[in-house]
Amino acid sequence: ERRERKRKLSKEMAEIAARELQKMQLQEKADIKYKEWLKKKRAEEVEKKKKEKEKEKEREAKLQEKRTRSEKIFKEWLANARNKPQRALNSYDFPHGMCTGLY
Repeated sequence: ERRERKRKLSKEMAEIAARELQKMQLQEKADIKYKEWLKKKRAEEVEKKKKEKEKEKEREAKLQEKRTRSEKIFKEWLANARNKPQRALNSYDFPHGMCTGLY
């Protein structure tokens, strides 16, 4: 009976040890997968930030180009406006065939 009990006890201990070993292996696999996932997520975040910076630079470049174009057009308009004759104020003129001074 003692031998039988010892055998059962040693068998139970072996099973418990096997389960613990299996749990540890599963935990290690889970840790490895988590680390891989975390690394992938961080890489995606870095890529996303890089794309956002590129978009921001592109938007700034477009805005700067628009500003320079607007300034150039304004300067051209200003130069042309100086050369145009000004109309007389408070006079009775007929733009587009209608009288604007008299009611």
